[in-house]
Amino acid sequence: MGIWFTSDTHFGHANIIKYCDRPYTSRSEMDEGLIANWNQVVSPNDNIYHLGDFTLGGEEQATAYFSRLNGKISIIPGGHDKQWMSKGEYISKSRHPVEVLSPLETIKVSIFGRSHLIVLCHYSMQVWDRSHYGSWHLYGHSHCGLSAHMKSMDVGIDCWNYFPVSLKQIAEEMV
Repeated sequence: MGIWFTSDTHFGHANIIKYCDRPYTSRSEMDEGLIANWNQVVSPNDNIYHLGDFTLGGEEQATAYFSRLNGKISIIPGGHDKQWMSKGEYISKSRHPVEVLSPLETIKVSIFGRSHLIVLCHYSMQVWDRSHYGSWHLYGHSHCGLSAHMKSMDVGIDCWNYFPVSLKQIAEEMV
């Protein structure tokens, strides 16, 4: 079982193609490409953390996208996720439930035989819980517009060739 991270898919958002200079000619081409890339690397039993801005669409549209994506999905809400979330919660009617986390979460993972803390947020922070003790911070929102700072990283798809990024890839960059 793998652990993956991503952010800022903006499913159904045609303007993001121009805004971020994505290599797609239409919203449907972008959506299909992102879904194919996601499912190419994330297996049904993997855990994937999406750090916000999943889609601007409503609950019906979000459910349609979730039903096509592999993995056990946990979402850190971003600014564009309010449309499909009601009262900050959402349970997908797709093939598996989607867990909506708080806007700031700390998870503990095991990588290279060691336990490690990762702070997750849609937005970048200059300092975070235990940042001075080696914890990592993963974020989105900036669409690769920020420089790496300490042990932080933008996991948005625009930074990773439109694919989710694995825990192993992140660890290799952070070490």
